[in-house]
Amino acid sequence: MPSQKNAPCSYVAHRRKATRSRKSRTVIRPALLKSLPSSLISRPQYFHAPPWPVTVPSQLLTSLAGTVFPRPVPYPRQQGVARVARTDTVCEMEVADWASQSDKELLERRISTLGLKLEGTALKALIRQLYDELSSKGLVFHPPTHIGDEWFVPIGIPAIFIPFFLVHDRLRALERTTMLEVEGGTPEWFMKLMRHEAGHAYMYAYQLTRRKKWRRCFGQTSQEETPNTYRPRPFSRSYVMHLEDWYAQSHPDEDFAETFAVWLTPGLDWHKRYADWPALRKLEYIDELMRSLARKPPLYMPEYRAADYDCLNIKLKTYYAHKRKLYEDAYPDFYDADLRQLFAAPTGIKAGAYLRRRRRRILNAVCQWTNERKFRVNELLARLTRRCDQLGLHALDDDPQQDFRVSAFITTLVMNYLFTGKFKRTK
Repeated sequence: MPSQKNAPCSYVAHRRKATRSRKSRTVIRPALLKSLPSSLISRPQYFHAPPWPVTVPSQLLTSLAGTVFPRPVPYPRQQGVARVARTDTVCEMEVADWASQSDKELLERRISTLGLKLEGTALKALIRQLYDELSSKGLVFHPPTHIGDEWFVPIGIPAIFIPFFLVHDRLRALERTTMLEVEGGTPEWFMKLMRHEAGHAYMYAYQLTRRKKWRRCFGQTSQEETPNTYRPRPFSRSYVMHLEDWYAQSHPDEDFAETFAVWLTPGLDWHKRYADWPALRKLEYIDELMRSLARKPPLYMPEYRAADYDCLNIKLKTYYAHKRKLYEDAYPDFYDADLRQLFAAPTGIKAGAYLRRRRRRILNAVCQWTNERKFRVNELLARLTRRCDQLGLHALDDDPQQDFRVSAFITTLVMNYLFTGKFKRTK
């Protein structure tokens, strides 16, 4: 549970489970599972977390009406402490201050105090591009955008939250250093994600899931988050291909958002691209549906405070500790017997040095075939390397099959994680 000092944001604590976000969702690649030993395979687990509503006393809401809270919000409110409005000059001074700090110093900063804004950044031009694409289709609703802790659209709120680390080059560098990649870090990648999230926003703004034809086309939806795992059919033509990992197959809402994104993509002839695919029926339905919504304002625009959803009132070190935990939560005690069998040479190059020398090559190969996050595979490699040093193992530097055996071993561990949620083998 959130700590007491974060309670002003945590009264909507269920929001973390009540978002259509893409964080830490695992895809199971069945095509590669056929080659795995049966001992490694078990049934995937599906996690459903309905967002139980939190009741806020009406007296509290009445007493807070019209009050503007700066962030971070002290809790409980300290008596006798004056609230000072934050000016643009103060924000600019803060940016100039933290942008030159070392990673160690920067990690001690609270994200909500960094003075981050979308205005004046290169992201605004990309956001305007999304709005232009919507306008070109006759659509008048332009989803509002906010800075958040990740890519997401809160359930029931037609607004897009963009990760804070995309707002400033210094934060991009920290994200890349910590996680080895920056989701949405290129204009092309950013726009693909924006079109996807716009699909979710339109779904809520126009209450599309209430339509019978929508449910017949995409399936029965719910207020639950997308399952943490799903088993896609890579060769299925019933779903479009937009984001990686056959993401449209993870949930009816994601199927709609992905199909909407393909329909919206400029210059893409989806009639031709998906000719003879069952997914074409979904694209044609969206085309028909969006034409009917042309020049119509949204039906549902609830009031909300972005601060209740952005989850930025934490230190960067806490944010990355949580984020790393998503990718580290099932690391095993690796079997010494496996490593001793893999590096059985009595003499030769040290196995730890061998892995360090070939780390990049192995990392790229494993990530290519498993589509796993580089951070997770890199951490796995680092742990294997440290254990090899501790065991004093050696490898033959001139063995042409050594790279293959090492890559196959690590791929097997990663695939076991993708299928079971654990690297550790089952007996």
